[in-house]
Amino acid sequence: MSLLNQLFNRGLQGSKCKTCLTLAISRIKLLQNKRDAQLRLMRKEIAQFLQTGQEAIARIRVEHIIREQNVWAAYEILELFCEFVYARVPILESQKECPSELREAVASIIFAAPRCSDLPDLLHVRNLFAAKYGKEFIAAASELRPDTSVNRTIVEKLSVGAPSAEVRLNVLKEIAKEYNVGWDSSYTEAELSKKPEDLLNGPKQIAVPVQASLEPNTCGHPPTSENPVTSPNGNRGAKSLDSPTSVTKAPLWPANIAKPSLTDSTLADTSDIKKDTRPETSDVLERARAAISAAEHASTAARLAADLVNVKFSTSKIEEGKS
Repeated sequence: MSLLNQLFNRGLQGSKCKTCLTLAISRIKLLQNKRDAQLRLMRKEIAQFLQTGQEAIARIRVEHIIREQNVWAAYEILELFCEFVYARVPILESQKECPSELREAVASIIFAAPRCSDLPDLLHVRNLFAAKYGKEFIAAASELRPDTSVNRTIVEKLSVGAPSAEVRLNVLKEIAKEYNVGWDSSYTEAELSKKPEDLLNGPKQIAVPVQASLEPNTCGHPPTSENPVTSPNGNRGAKSLDSPTSVTKAPLWPANIAKPSLTDSTLADTSDIKKDTRPETSDVLERARAAISAAEHASTAARLAADLVNVKFSTSKIEEGKS
């Protein structure tokens, strides 16, 4: 029967299975000693962070400690399962199906083998079980199907999920108590109890921009040294605008030409407008008329200035021709 099993690759190859299990047990013990030293060092660093008030760093580093402790606990259970299977290899060889008393140990080794990269010997044992019991048995244990008997502690300790806030807080308190650190955990409890924001749906509150209103310029005149522009921040410009698009205008009148003065009738009209005390509607009409009259006078003054410039230019031309 053993010869037929070897021909059809349905045997367990007990000697090879014992060798792989022995190597896995010795490797687990070596890794456990190394992990113990690393955990002591990391716990001491966490205690120093708590003592110096660097709680944010401690909350991040404690997740790595929890992960290493979980792996340590899983390896400890796997070591017991490997020793148990090693002692029952003759039973596995003699029976076609996996015995019920060994089902939990075999299924746990199959489940943990691809998740423990530090233990390549478990992968060899897993391959031997696959050759013995078939791919369906391996798939059921790997996918945690209901009919499998994988140890729940190993499943929990080898999970890749982040530890809960309660677990992190308890480990931080244990470390503070172990190294006699006077640490107040109220701030950390408040930080860990906060719910993460849903960044996919956007912020909860939308900030409404405050529109700063500009103060109106007095009397509608352009900004000058006597009438500066008020900025939204409340700063009044003394001589020039702060805007990059501000342009300094050249004087409209030449220095050597006298500005035309308004006639007496114009002054009389403006004085009449100032003395007028009509209702509000008529007052608006009078101001509009005054503005139109002022615009007409301004255009007249501009024409006079242009005529004077032309006269001066023609006079200079005549003098140059005579000379």
